[in-house]
Amino acid sequence: MTTPATYQFHVTGMSCQHCVKAITQAVQDQDGEALVTVDLTQGQVTVQTALDEEAVREIIREEGYGVA
Repeated sequence: MTTPATYQFHVTGMSCQHCVKAITQAVQDQDGEALVTVDLTQGQVTVQTALDEEAVREIIREEGYGVA
């Protein structure tokens, strides 16, 4: 099992709790143990996961959000 790592992303296009739920669910669908924290005001998403950073970026992009 891969040791979880923590990644922080600047994500554009998030505006509401639906966005928070969509991103959280998408990440947790790939890693049920992932911890996802979303700060809508700052546009920040922090993810602690066993997935690699690029995989998390792609998951967020597939939900329709921009990842810096």
